[in-house]
Amino acid sequence: MNEAVCPVCPHHCRISEGAYGRCGARKNAEGKVVCASYGKVTALALDPIEKKPLAFFHPGSRILSVGSFGCNMSCPFCQNYEISRGREADFPQAYEILPEQLCRIALEECARGNIGAAFTYNEALTGYEYVRDAAKLVHEEGMRNVLVTNGMAELPVLEELLPYIDAMNIDLKGFRPEIYRQLGGDLETVKAFIVRAASACHVELTSLIVPGLNDDPEDMRRQAEWIAEISPEIPLHITRYFPRYKMREPATDISLMKTLKTVAEKSLRRVCLGNI
Repeated sequence: MNEAVCPVCPHHCRISEGAYGRCGARKNAEGKVVCASYGKVTALALDPIEKKPLAFFHPGSRILSVGSFGCNMSCPFCQNYEISRGREADFPQAYEILPEQLCRIALEECARGNIGAAFTYNEALTGYEYVRDAAKLVHEEGMRNVLVTNGMAELPVLEELLPYIDAMNIDLKGFRPEIYRQLGGDLETVKAFIVRAASACHVELTSLIVPGLNDDPEDMRRQAEWIAEISPEIPLHITRYFPRYKMREPATDISLMKTLKTVAEKSLRRVCLGNI
C-alpha cells in the first residue's frame, strides 16, 4: 500500500492511496498528500470584521469571508459542523473559486467597504495552500488578510502563511492537555502556534466556554496569566456556548461568563464577552 504521511498537523495521518486524512480535506494522490479542498468554496460572505471575531483590527470594517470543508479536531459543540465535519463527497455543488478569482471578488467588494479576505468557517489550515496562494494575491493588491483558526498546525505551515497574514483569531479551547485530547487536539501545538503568530501579526484569542469542559475559573486564571506572558495587550474573547451539533447541555450561565471575565482581567487588558 502506497502510504503517505501528512505533515500539516500533529496527527501526522498515515494516508493510503486515494484515502483522506482525519480532517477530510487532505488526501493521498499518487503517493503525495495534497489539498483536496483547494478552491472548493462552501461559504462566501461579506461580514463585519467583528464577526470573526476581531474587536481591535480595523473595527467597523467589512471583510470577504471564505470557507471550504474539513477540520482536524472533533469538537462535539462545533458551530459550523455542516462544513467543518463535511467531506469532499458532501459538496458536489461547491463553488470553484481559485485564488485569482477570490482576489478579484475581494477587489470588487471594496465598493461595499471590504478590506480584504478572511479564511474562516471551517478549519482553514487543513487547506493552507489555498490560504497561502490567495492571501499572497490579496496582499499584492494592497488589501488585508485574516485567518480564523484552531491553531492546530505545525510551525512550518504557519511560517509559509505569516508573510501574507495581517491578523488572526485563534481558538484556545481550554488550558489543560486533557481538554484538547478530548477534542482531538494538542494543547502544546496550539500554544506554540499562538506564541509564533503573536510575534508576527495582530492576534486575538477566543475561548468558547462549554459547561463542564473548560469553565473552571482556576483554568481561566492560568490561561490568562500565560497569555499575559506573551503580551497583556492580546485581546481575549470569552464567548458563550449554545447547544449545537452533538451537545444539548443548556447554554453557559451568563453570571459564570462575567466571573471568568473578571478573572481574566486580572492579567489581561482587553477581555471581551461574546454571544451574550
